[in-house]
Parts: sequence; C-alpha cells; structure tokens
Amino acid sequence: MRAVSDTQRRRRRAFVGASVLLLTPLVVLGSLLIRDRQADHETTTAAVRLPPTVHQKTRIVHRKLARGHGPLNLYAHDRAGMISAVALQDPARVYVPNSAGDSVDVIDPHTYKVVEHFGVGALPQHVTPSHDLKTLYVNDDVGNTLTPIDPRTGRPGKAILVDDPYNLYFTIDGRYAIVVAERLHRLDFRAASSFRLVRALSVPCAGVNHMDFSPGGGYVIASCEFSGRLLKVDVRHFRVVAVRTLPRRFSEPQDVRSSPDAKVFYVADLAADGVWEIDPTRLKVIGFIHTGAGAHGLVVGRNGKLLYVANRSESSVSVISFRKRKVIHKWRIPGGGSPDMGDVSADGKVLWLSGRYDSEVYAIDTRSGRLIARIPVGASPHGLSVWPQPGRFSLGHTGNMR
Repeated sequence: MRAVSDTQRRRRRAFVGASVLLLTPLVVLGSLLIRDRQADHETTTAAVRLPPTVHQKTRIVHRKLARGHGPLNLYAHDRAGMISAVALQDPARVYVPNSAGDSVDVIDPHTYKVVEHFGVGALPQHVTPSHDLKTLYVNDDVGNTLTPIDPRTGRPGKAILVDDPYNLYFTIDGRYAIVVAERLHRLDFRAASSFRLVRALSVPCAGVNHMDFSPGGGYVIASCEFSGRLLKVDVRHFRVVAVRTLPRRFSEPQDVRSSPDAKVFYVADLAADGVWEIDPTRLKVIGFIHTGAGAHGLVVGRNGKLLYVANRSESSVSVISFRKRKVIHKWRIPGGGSPDMGDVSADGKVLWLSGRYDSEVYAIDTRSGRLIARIPVGASPHGLSVWPQPGRFSLGHTGNMR
C-alpha cells in the first residue's frame, strides 16, 4: 500500500469538511420541505409549528370532540329536558315578533293563547336568546334597536341602540355579539355584554342575513339572500375568507344550519324550492334536496336527527333525515298558510312556526305532522322563539343552541 503523506491527509480532511458544509443546507432544506408536505396532511401533530388556518383549527376541534365523546354531535346538549339551570325557572312561552305591527305577541304553549302583547321598535325581525340565556333580544331592524326581554317575567326593558339589527348571533365563547346588518351590508362584531362596536365588517354581497357556526366556532357560513351567495367568515380575525355563488341562476339563500357532525351545512333557498348541501371546509356545493316552493326556515329536531324545512310558498313542512340526507316526510297545513321561521318545544313534541303572510302562528305535532293549533297574532309574524329551550348556551338567531 502506498504511504499517504501528512499534506495529503490534510487536503482530504479539508475536502470532507467543505463537502459537509455544502451538503448541510441541502439536507436542512429537504427536511423542511418534507415537514411542509407533512403539515399539509397532518395539521394536528405537535411537530407542526406553522400558525394553523381556520380550517385546520376546526379539524383539530372536530377530532378532539370525536375522540373524547364518540361521533361528533353538535346538538348533544339540545335534547328534550336538557334545560340549563339558568333558564329552568323561566315560564314556557312563545315570543312572536310582528314585523309589520312593531310589536311582540307572547303565547302560552299550554293553552295556545296569546297572554301578552307589547310594542317594540320598527320592523322587529327575530327574537334571539342571549349567549348566557338570561335575556331575549327583539331585533328591531328599521328601529335600529334591540329590545331586551326578561324571560323570567316576559316583560320588555329599555331599548339598546344598534345599527340595523336584522338578525343577531353570538360567538361560541360568548365574547362577541354579531349583529347582522343586512341593509348596511355588514357584520358588526360587538361586545356581547355592552353591544359596544368592536369591528364593522363589510361583506361582498347583498342581503346577508342568516348563518351557522363551525364546531369550534372559528368560522361561520352566512347566506346572502339578494345576491345568491354564501360567505365563509373567520370570526376570530374578522375577515371573509371565501365566497361561493350558488349554481342556480336565481337563488335566494335563507336559513343556514349545520348537520350534527358538521360535515354538511344546509342552506334553504327560497327561489330554488329546496335546500343546498354545502361542504363547509371548501365552501363547495355537494348536493341539493328538493323540499317545496319557498323553502325558508330551518329547525333542528330535539333528537338531533331531523331537520324541519318550512316551505313558505306552498304551505308545507318537509322533514329531512340528517343520516339519509333526504326528505322522509312532508306535512301540509290544512287550509293553507305561510310557514316561515320557528323553533321546537322543549320536549320536542311541537314545532312552532310563524305564518308570515297570514298573521298567525302554527303549532304542529312532530310525531304525526298534524296541525294542533292556528293562533292569530299581529301583522307579518317572523322569527319567533320558543323559550326556554334545552342547551348550554345560545349562538343566536331564534335559538341555535349548543
């Protein structure tokens, strides 16, 4: 073997050292690329250091809920009899805002009679339970006020000045009230305790009016009635992250509700006569269920298995099975009517709906679809609220409880 000199040894060591220095950045870069690819598919692993997106946060919450409590069910706490201690002593009542009458009628659900009537601000649209279940708010749209109602006494309090409250929602943590300012094309994020304006978010559509939340509350899917669009809004950062125009040439999206597992959001379409099925992660249309003319209000049944769809233009109610994703029953209102918005009774036995163009309220047996009562109320009744309702807290509208 030929001897190797000291000079040759030094040159070899220098060459190896230089090679290592050149290769190290390439190895690190390759490792980062691999980690980035893994992060695209494994957003819940501890190794991922990139700030998670809204979609990733929602998937994390979804998986945690599924691991801890079996299959995810957003309505697990809304079953019959599961009334919070906060609302347990509140008398059972149905609060009906009469939009054209600037008033509220209060119905005793046991007697099916109006037991109270009082005036509120101009054009009341919905009655909304507060996040903490201690107050009901009448959304006086044109009056630019919220009229609080004490559910323990059923009496109204001093109106709160708020711009254009067509509808009202609350973030899952209860920090913000989201005032849906339809006329102003805005979602106004306000402090839930004082209604002080925190952020006014202008939206790229006309007629924003209804919405529902992701499991963790990171985003909402909102409907825009007058432009046929849906929005995905990051509520933590007050920004619109996606817009989807519905595929039908003329669409009027209305109420929005999530399936129990949050994999499908249902959007009633007044013009399409049915309900769109939406993948909330991609804000993509994945199906359509024909229900009837003028599909408008959506109400989730007490067992969390059924979705009631009020078909306003044909005097009917369609019952959708969440599991089958199809209509399993259709109930007609005898003598006609205009079923609009509503709620289910605390025991789940009665579906309450306002008759928008008939100055009446309908009480429908949820087991048979039989009309139990037709109750005269003021002009143009809209988003009525049944109280108390099961649930730990309210996300708003007429009682989207979780």
